[in-house]
Amino acid sequence: MPRRFGHFLAIDWSGAKGPRQKGIAMAIAHAEGGPPILVDHGWSREDVLGVLRDELPDNTLVGVDLGTALPHADCGDYFPGWADTPADAPALWSLIDRIASDDPNLGANSFVTHPELRPYFRDGSDTGAYFTCDGADHGRGRFRITEHAQAEMGCKPYSNFNLVGAAQVGKSSLTGMRMLHRLRGHLPVWPIDGLPSSGSVLVEIYTTLAAREAGRSAAKAKMRSYEELNSALEMLGSPHVPTRGTVDDHATDALLTAAWLRKVASEPERWSPRDMTEEIARTEGWTFGAL
Repeated sequence: MPRRFGHFLAIDWSGAKGPRQKGIAMAIAHAEGGPPILVDHGWSREDVLGVLRDELPDNTLVGVDLGTALPHADCGDYFPGWADTPADAPALWSLIDRIASDDPNLGANSFVTHPELRPYFRDGSDTGAYFTCDGADHGRGRFRITEHAQAEMGCKPYSNFNLVGAAQVGKSSLTGMRMLHRLRGHLPVWPIDGLPSSGSVLVEIYTTLAAREAGRSAAKAKMRSYEELNSALEMLGSPHVPTRGTVDDHATDALLTAAWLRKVASEPERWSPRDMTEEIARTEGWTFGAL
């Protein structure tokens, strides 16, 4: 794939409650080189939506650390047995945004507590009857095809139907899907919308994949110092980030992943993973870099 992106924006996302989320971090890397730059701001999810809708530089590859869809292939539907289960990812985003429309801050609590949808999730001590409809014995809930690919690469993914514990990814993904619905017509999402020949595009990222390619194991993917971050950046051939006080793992995730996107975005295999069919692309999406 020819090099066509001019900027690489990585966003560490958060599904936490409240008007602003400490867990959101944003960093940008320029195609011409230089260290990735942290975009300092006390982010809300609506702020991020505004940037992606109205303020992106031309030809930006945007990576957001969230699941762009729920599992579909494993049980034949997002919500098997429910008459109103959506047909594809954009319809899923629309459903979530409609049911949770009164939740502030792009929250999704009304969706997961909906009486007809609650049986599909694990939330608190309540494990829904359909949470393990795939019959898998790993106990982490239903996986998309891309999450199976992540596991084969040495990662330990959890289901987007999981809403509890340190490993939960469901709340961040569901809030992110509300944002994706509101970006329709403004920013295409790969591979659900395909890859346009020009312009900006959004991809799902898993920051652990970037860390692994920067020489860190999945178990030690989180970096909480500039020393760790700059060592990883060096492995990617990126200049170091200047040291400025302390840094947390949300910022380091965003900074490293922005540099990683710049390094690998022109590699054709990143856009053609072996297990991604057209149906999977449209219903489940894919994690950029999961091969």
